[in-house]
Amino acid sequence: MSFSDSIVERIRHVVGGGRAMLHEPLLKGNELAYVTECIQTGWVSSVGAFVDRFERDLAAYTGAAHAVVVSNGTSALQIALHLAGVRQDDEVLVPALSFVATANAVRHNGAWPHFVDSETRTLGIDPGALDKHLDEIGERRCGELFNRLTGRRISVVVPMHTFGHPVDMAALSEVAARHGLAVVEDAAESLGSFADGRHTGNAGVCATLSFNGNKIVTTGGGGAIITNDPELARRAKHLTTTAKQPHPWAFFHDEVAYNFRLPNLNAAMGCAQLERIEAFIDAKRELTQRYRQAFDGFAGASLFLERPDTRANYWLQTLILAEDRSESRDEVLQAANAAGLMTRPVWELLNTLPMYRDCPAAQLPVARDLARRIINIPSSPQLILESL
Repeated sequence: MSFSDSIVERIRHVVGGGRAMLHEPLLKGNELAYVTECIQTGWVSSVGAFVDRFERDLAAYTGAAHAVVVSNGTSALQIALHLAGVRQDDEVLVPALSFVATANAVRHNGAWPHFVDSETRTLGIDPGALDKHLDEIGERRCGELFNRLTGRRISVVVPMHTFGHPVDMAALSEVAARHGLAVVEDAAESLGSFADGRHTGNAGVCATLSFNGNKIVTTGGGGAIITNDPELARRAKHLTTTAKQPHPWAFFHDEVAYNFRLPNLNAAMGCAQLERIEAFIDAKRELTQRYRQAFDGFAGASLFLERPDTRANYWLQTLILAEDRSESRDEVLQAANAAGLMTRPVWELLNTLPMYRDCPAAQLPVARDLARRIINIPSSPQLILESL
């Protein structure tokens, strides 16, 4: 049996017969009832009871003091970076191993992504490598950090919790504090993930979430900013609702802002989804155990597992090919997809994309290595929930 067929057989053993998508939404709770209520009452746009409830529920679940829901995760990150102090022509530190939205949100603020390396134990930013890199290229001017090679200010670092696995935020926060950087967490993939008993998104100035159709909780399309700073939350809501001053009938806007508000229809779905998030996570953790058993003792690939003192949501189950099998990645992807098992590689490293090739970057040995060896495999919660 070929190497790729061996992997396909192990995945098939876990997911059973038929097609298995990478990650499908599971909409069997109160979604229909809540959306129907919006339609019947006429509250379908960006104001409504479900918008307010979804913000309260998100804050309660994540342990953040405030949540502001918006149209998608990219717009959430764009606003969060602005509120964290990112200015025109700043540099913002982001992982090269991330979805393109992380870098796009930086450019939407007129700033430049500065790509940094990841570590194998979290798949997120490596605090030690970052610290060393900043010592090499950074210089202090009037209490702020500048890149001595480009002359630009470095203002914010954006850790992204890859596939729901928490970055080592304790170590990263120390590095950020040492260099005078604000922290904005890209928690788009990590709703339901905890480190040392604390939900991701609570270590920095603020964090952002995504509720795209493939996320663990979906609103169809949507995102949120979470923060423990009441003034930042107020500003986030003001800027995402066209900066309109509250008034029963007058339209007075006091600054250039954005129409990024999440509609009540979408928030209704979010409320229903969030009611079941622990069931989703339990299913994903059970799926992890089944994959772990299926790949136990298999020399060619291993399942990526949460590190101690964390609870990952296991948004996407992740295989790491052995170093001597990295050349087989595309062969595995071809065989699995041909068998009806949706698998995918990790994203192209952001520094290799045409619009970002000239941006500053650290040495990226780990990110380059991981990009050759990561394969995401079917991860939908219904692979477990519908089999119980």
